[in-house]
Amino acid sequence: MKVISYNLRKHRAATELAGLAERHAPDILCLQECDTNDLPESFAGLRLAEATQGNRLGLALYYRESTYHALQVRAIALKKSLHDRVLKPAHERMLGALLHDIDANRDLIVASFHAAPLTALNSLRRHQIRSALHELEQLGPGLPALMVGDYNYPVFKEHLSQKVRDQGYELTLSDARTYTRYRFFRGHYDLATSVGFDIARVTTLPQGRSDHLPIMIDAEPAPVRVAQA
Repeated sequence: MKVISYNLRKHRAATELAGLAERHAPDILCLQECDTNDLPESFAGLRLAEATQGNRLGLALYYRESTYHALQVRAIALKKSLHDRVLKPAHERMLGALLHDIDANRDLIVASFHAAPLTALNSLRRHQIRSALHELEQLGPGLPALMVGDYNYPVFKEHLSQKVRDQGYELTLSDARTYTRYRFFRGHYDLATSVGFDIARVTTLPQGRSDHLPIMIDAEPAPVRVAQA
């Protein structure tokens, strides 16, 4: 399964989506900072599962309709930063989809996530991540779950990794940095958090019109282990 996550930087990189889909043939496409009023229902074999409605620039999730059925989609509002309350750039910061893999005959969860901006504290972003993962558990208890997106977490990722592990998840960074706009804030901002998945690799793709670089996650649901009698 190939999942691409891309922060479009206020929808500026939207024109690149068809090319990304043609070059990499993703099964899932998770978007952040997209103009939800300017998204096609389908393209390159991908179907729009849902886009957030609480704000114009939001989240969207596409899936390959020949491989998956979308059973349920849930948009979640998370604890707001001061930036969110004053400027109101975002309301819903996580979009999760319960998908049915047609060939494998099993369900799984994929989510697009966008944490509070750098003006907020890391503690707030950790709260948002914790809450988002909890909501995914409610969407499909015990199912493999993969949450990708812009975590806006420039430093102290070891601490974040431990907090994520405390919830039973694993945090995976890509093979190269994913954010390049500011000299002092370069690094791995776009991440993958998972449970019940075997992550083969997370690759940073070439930069386009966004200050974020897309990442591509190669992953498969882990085999179900049968308890020995």
